[in-house]
Amino acid sequence: MRLRTLSLRHFRNVALARLEFSGRLVFCVGANAQGKTNLLEAAGLLTALRSFRTPDNRLLLMHNQPAAALVCELEHERHGPAKVSITLRREGKEVWCDDTRVTRLADFIGRFPTVAFSSQDQQLVRGSPAGRRRWLDVAAAAMDSEYLRALLAYDKALEARNSLLKSERATEPELEAFEAALAPAAAQLMTRRAAVLAALETHLKAAYGRIAQGAEQPALGYRPDFGEEPDADALLARLAAGRARDRLFRTTVGGAHRDDFELTVGGRGAKDFASEGQQRSLVLALKLAQATWFHACCGVRPVLLADDVLGELDGARRREFWNAVDSESQVIATGTALPDAALGDWQVFRVADGHFTPEVPA
Repeated sequence: MRLRTLSLRHFRNVALARLEFSGRLVFCVGANAQGKTNLLEAAGLLTALRSFRTPDNRLLLMHNQPAAALVCELEHERHGPAKVSITLRREGKEVWCDDTRVTRLADFIGRFPTVAFSSQDQQLVRGSPAGRRRWLDVAAAAMDSEYLRALLAYDKALEARNSLLKSERATEPELEAFEAALAPAAAQLMTRRAAVLAALETHLKAAYGRIAQGAEQPALGYRPDFGEEPDADALLARLAAGRARDRLFRTTVGGAHRDDFELTVGGRGAKDFASEGQQRSLVLALKLAQATWFHACCGVRPVLLADDVLGELDGARRREFWNAVDSESQVIATGTALPDAALGDWQVFRVADGHFTPEVPA
């Protein structure tokens, strides 16, 4: 997939902009806090209608503006030319694909894939289980329709049980009825998470080997909260055994909504034992794995959105990173300085105060 044009209105600090992309490699250069990341953030909404920086879409609106909008024209391997329009308001969003309004996320998520690389990615190693789980759910739901169905079913059943627990009037038969829906949904979600992480691990190893050029092997391990095989009957028994505790806390304390995964290098946890360089290489490899797996599954190459990640790598790892990127994938990157000429022929935009000015080649 390749973006041909991207228009923004009242998106963060961008009052009005229209960019035309002529090639595979696009670079936005400028000082910090000028709007470079905002452009990538807008493009990233194409995947799942959510920002890779914040879960609150209200923060995407320019100050004192009631709405923000973006329009993207693109070429798609499976759908041909397409036009996507997204309007964000404080109370919701409106999405159109060509002349059809999108009314269900399930009909849109993953259709126009992007993969964002940012400095925040190291939180996938260092951060909380909630952050890793959030990334996994969005990435996997965009690639795997069964995962999305399992996630939606689990969230619906969990919300219903938690609502009952908060009411403080939950009877045993009522809890049993909600658990009868929650346990099989949890088992299905755990099964899909294990399958997704196993598939990603294969691509992770290949990408890390190209970037790090080292002997250590990375791995991606699933850490389910219940710590057992995804058997619906066993999960149902665990829920029943935890009722007294859940009544006390007025919420479902344990379950798939507290799952985690762990990145390791050389058999040891990357969070505690990997060097800074290993951690950076690991998260870059994980994002490349996300892109290559999507292409392998769906035949569509995601647009790669690289937010100032080149400056975090030494020269050797920078070259190896670009060697690992699919040579047919479109890359839109940002930085405070232009990339090395040896890395490719870039279309350049100068960015200042929310304005994007194309640089005329010499």
